Amino acid sequence: MGYISTTNNSTMAMNIIWMAFFVIAFIIALIKLVFFGDTEIFKLLSDGMFDAAKSSVLEVAFPLAGTMVFFLGLMNIAEKAGAVQKLAKWMNPFLSRLFPEVPANHPAMGHMVMNFSANMLGLDNAATPFALKAMESLQGLNPEKEKATNAQIMFLVLHTSGLTIIPLSIISYRLAAGSQNAASIFIPCVLATIGTTLASIIMVGFYQKIKWDRVLVGWLLGLFAFMCLVMLGVNSLSPVNKEIFSKIAGSSILMSLVVLIIVGGVYKKVAVFDAFIEGAKNGFDVIIKIIPYLVAMLVAIRVFRDSGAMNYVLNVLTWLINLTGINTDFVGALPVAIMRPLSGSGSRALMLDVFKTQGADSFLGKLASIFQGSADTTFYIIALYFGSVGIKKVRYAVWAGLLADLMGVVIAILIGYTFFK
Repeated sequence: MGYISTTNNSTMAMNIIWMAFFVIAFIIALIKLVFFGDTEIFKLLSDGMFDAAKSSVLEVAFPLAGTMVFFLGLMNIAEKAGAVQKLAKWMNPFLSRLFPEVPANHPAMGHMVMNFSANMLGLDNAATPFALKAMESLQGLNPEKEKATNAQIMFLVLHTSGLTIIPLSIISYRLAAGSQNAASIFIPCVLATIGTTLASIIMVGFYQKIKWDRVLVGWLLGLFAFMCLVMLGVNSLSPVNKEIFSKIAGSSILMSLVVLIIVGGVYKKVAVFDAFIEGAKNGFDVIIKIIPYLVAMLVAIRVFRDSGAMNYVLNVLTWLINLTGINTDFVGALPVAIMRPLSGSGSRALMLDVFKTQGADSFLGKLASIFQGSADTTFYIIALYFGSVGIKKVRYAVWAGLLADLMGVVIAILIGYTFFK
């Protein structure tokens, strides 16, 4: 009975969240129409629904298809050359403790390493196909295909923590907004994502009752020390050199990875072009699977935002924060943090709005940058990754992902005040 209750509750949680977006938006729109004479509000919501449904497919799913096709083709070359298995073997002492359900040296370990590596370099487009491949591999070990396993939830929460050591895209947006010191958020973003990732591992690890032995603790401390050394090295560079490093590091490493996989495949006598085509064919299959999930979530989020519900949530949070007597200078950037779990494009738009109204080099501009870089789009990731393998019973993935986001917000605020106040 306990198992049934847990399963039903986990399925119900996602249903309630999705329904709440629409119901709350409708109630707010009705109040605006009846009491404030806003005759345009329902048209705004209706237009937003159609626009979000269209953009979910045309601007999210289809553009993702090309990237999916290319990197899944590369992944197939890497698998046939044995690179994925070698990565799995190298990372096995650490990952086997975070993912005890996954057999030693299983390909899923290698796929997750590829995903984490792309994320750390700030290469979102490359990270997504690796993550979907990892989720597919983990699904192969799943005895109940519609119910998320502990390993899949751990992987998802680690992904939502947004671990990045090169916040390439955020620096690029800051440069485009006219920032005179676009790389000033480099170290704060790295610190924020490290803190969020480590906190996520500890939180989910204790919930899943993983074994905290010296090997796992040693790896976590080693990861933290490695990141510290990277940050110290980057911090020793001049501001100009930091920007140059941030611009070229991620892209050059990505290109090196592509060439290494292809050359490695040739060295291992793999028919690289044939292997690429074989793997690439799966790209469109994955896209077709995830479109319904993307449309469902992105339309709901758009309606919730267009109704004004997001602004009301922000106003309530501001009022509650004022009651505590805490300095509220960060509140102007808080919409970015609130939107981040719901929509990456939405939070990006809010960040750019802060740049425009407050300045990219203002305290709020820098804090908005850290918010954008310290977490990921939890609902989008749940819809995308679980949807790609047909998981409907997400168990505790939603609250675990949102708690990771909350920890990221708190850590980002503390770091923002430390560096820029």
